[in-house]
Amino acid sequence: MLSEPRSGRLAAWGNALLAGLVSPDDAVSAIVGEDAVHRVEGLPGESAPVGLTLALGRLRALGVAGLRVALPAPGHPLGLSGPPEFNARALEAEEAVVCHGAALGLVPEVYEAGPEGDVHVEVVWHCLAVREAPPADVPSLGEAERELAEALREATEVLTRLDVAASGPVAEAALGAYRARAERGREVLAPGYPPRAVRVLELAQRVGLLVSLAYDHGHGGAVSASEMAARGAALRPVERTARRAQVSAYNAYVEERERGIR
Repeated sequence: MLSEPRSGRLAAWGNALLAGLVSPDDAVSAIVGEDAVHRVEGLPGESAPVGLTLALGRLRALGVAGLRVALPAPGHPLGLSGPPEFNARALEAEEAVVCHGAALGLVPEVYEAGPEGDVHVEVVWHCLAVREAPPADVPSLGEAERELAEALREATEVLTRLDVAASGPVAEAALGAYRARAERGREVLAPGYPPRAVRVLELAQRVGLLVSLAYDHGHGGAVSASEMAARGAALRPVERTARRAQVSAYNAYVEERERGIR
């Protein structure tokens, strides 16, 4: 979770564009990020893939008033509402964007091209029909913030007890680098999002980084099968909480719109 998922960038900057807070060029630049190009395939009224600028304009014309994020995992259809075909594609990609105001969703497919040492990334967003229903298992921002604080405390206690490497100096160094990167001006969310959503997303990313470090940086003292199982049992609910909070932050724009705040 050091970097935003592509669905997060599309939803956040797409929402800012729909709200008239950024220009199409700025929105597309932020969504594409370090990728080479993004296209949208299967958009109603288009027989071939189109660029993001045209696609976002077409979605607005189709009645889309906001964009939500889904970050599903096996057994956890977070942010999805069906149908099964769309859910399956989103689960395979581990992310998706669901439109608010039109029964459409977007699932990214990532391609790498070019010679070794000069590989570039191209993304095709597949536009598919979705079921208009409340997204699964997305908490409010307040709930997400409370859950994250508790999850961070519990995970730190368990990982320290198990002597997992990610609870010590390695984690502190990585978290310090993460904070320094944020302080250099990285915009966590697009214009128009409430400060609480920014705060929740930052904490969710921090918790996600801690989980990633715990998985990726050795076993520390957790060498027995039972200790490794205990570590996995501690990390799974924390990772789930971080994903739920991340989705809550990205979806805050649409949730406020539905409550009539915007």
